[in-house]
Amino acid sequence: MKDFVKMTLAVLCGLFIAGIIGLFMFITMIGSMAAAGSAKAVLPRSGVLVMDLSTMTVREQSMPQDPFMMMQNPMMQVATVGLWDAVHALDIAADDPAVQYIYIKPEGSTIDLSTLEELRVALDRCRQRGKTVIAYMTNISTGAYYLASAADKVYTTSYCGGMHNFVGMSGSMIFVKDLLDKLNVNVQLIRHGKYKSAGEMFVRNAPSAENMQQNEEMVRSMWHTVASAVAASRGISEEKLNSLIDNLELVDSEDFLEAGLVDALYTREELAERLAVLAGASSFNKVSFMNFQDYVTAKAPVQVKSRKKLAVIYADGNIVDGNAGWQNNVAGGRFASILADVRADSTVKAVVLRVNSPGGSVLASEQIRAELELLKADKPVIASYGSYAASGGYWISSACDKIYSDATTLTGSIGVFSMIPDLSGTARKIAHVNVVPVNSNRHSDILSGLRPLDAAETASLQRNVEDIYSRFVTVVSEGRGLEASYVDDIAQGRVWTGSDALGKGLVDEIGTLEDAIRYAAISASEDGSSALGDWQIVGYPAPATTFEMLVAMMSGPDKSNLLSELGFGRFGEAALRWTADWKKGGQRYLARLPFELEMNI
Repeated sequence: MKDFVKMTLAVLCGLFIAGIIGLFMFITMIGSMAAAGSAKAVLPRSGVLVMDLSTMTVREQSMPQDPFMMMQNPMMQVATVGLWDAVHALDIAADDPAVQYIYIKPEGSTIDLSTLEELRVALDRCRQRGKTVIAYMTNISTGAYYLASAADKVYTTSYCGGMHNFVGMSGSMIFVKDLLDKLNVNVQLIRHGKYKSAGEMFVRNAPSAENMQQNEEMVRSMWHTVASAVAASRGISEEKLNSLIDNLELVDSEDFLEAGLVDALYTREELAERLAVLAGASSFNKVSFMNFQDYVTAKAPVQVKSRKKLAVIYADGNIVDGNAGWQNNVAGGRFASILADVRADSTVKAVVLRVNSPGGSVLASEQIRAELELLKADKPVIASYGSYAASGGYWISSACDKIYSDATTLTGSIGVFSMIPDLSGTARKIAHVNVVPVNSNRHSDILSGLRPLDAAETASLQRNVEDIYSRFVTVVSEGRGLEASYVDDIAQGRVWTGSDALGKGLVDEIGTLEDAIRYAAISASEDGSSALGDWQIVGYPAPATTFEMLVAMMSGPDKSNLLSELGFGRFGEAALRWTADWKKGGQRYLARLPFELEMNI
């Protein structure tokens, strides 16, 4: 018996010690990853700056590397660089004698079109300041070529078999009503605005005429931005470029060379030789290369304490109620608190509100807008639009002192909707379950999702939608100094690209995040200077740390991601999100982009 007790105690002590060691190793690993992400990179004394978009992506804010991916396969990790950090690094590189030239490899990119637009502006600025930019692709896609066309020289492979797909832009809308009918799911949609097509995917099997019209015009506008920039860079007409694409004349590398869209065709060896010549080296082995991510880290401005701060506040993601965490959303309560803190900070002299949001909860949007009004009364607030500043994203920002938008931004969508599923048929005919409500009042089970709405309930919801729409129009009318009747005419849920929104008075200028930051500096400077050297630029909210990402990773699977894993994609995510939000009592009225559109570039 004594031996058994001794063995048991020994095993328990061993497990305890092993646990302590494991915890120590885990904490050490976290520390190592965090230190690796924050360490200053060591650059060669001179070399070629390489921007390889297959190993990095550019988002609104820089983020640490995914700890789960780092543990699984460090070689597969894609770095996330913030847009402002990337642009700042390119501006430094333009005047850095240590950078011999900039070499971009744009294929394999997951960067959205509006971010590509801002990067392209920054690369073009490098060229104008005398820094040579070279681009090389083996597989030419529309998005990759759009960025590459900003270079002095564009090269592609001379090998046959390149998968060139420079065919313009396309979007796809998915409609699931027929599937829902088979499942006996009845989605009840209440909305205002003939263009407010949010929820159409659930109640129609094809787009409405208004929805199709706005999507066609939107895609054409975005393509015009891309095509006109490409044509100007390559010295051909936009009409000629469209003719080449429409007639499928850009099939192989020789076609691109003959059309003047690339400057030379190279094998791998020939490319290496050309890169060496451009670097002034005797051979490719003598060329030093600077990784762009390392350059961003090494050239990041040293944040010193200053009485002169410029805040860049990122409204990035869906607008949701409450105080949810940092991942992929703009939580109304949390974001309002951030705005209040910035307003109370006397060292913050000006603010740039960077909006990259398709909208979401009306309640959260109004909560954020009200706090922004207080902030705007105290210091200049300039808006900068990324890929989306639509519906709720436009609601919160339309009253800013000045609005900068990318030409390809999707904005407007001034409209409101509510959507309620009726799963009574599914329960009865598919699951063979009979649900009997027990209510205290006539409409107590309106949110159950297990019966259709009656006429009085539909009318009540419609009245709320109309009231919210009227409020939305008023917010835009007062914020933009436009007549309410005019706003109503261009609203109706209609989505506009930034270039079209400029002509409608919804934005003030086509410009980048950097343009907005410089204008904010001018607005707050006593001498009207746009120089940023003496400003401390601070981003809010602070991006997630490696530790926070690990905690989120271990907190359990995300149901939306689970749907993607099962093959339902972002459309399943939208259905789940809207249904779940309604059931839990939040986001019952949404000011959100009216579709889930997959854009292929």
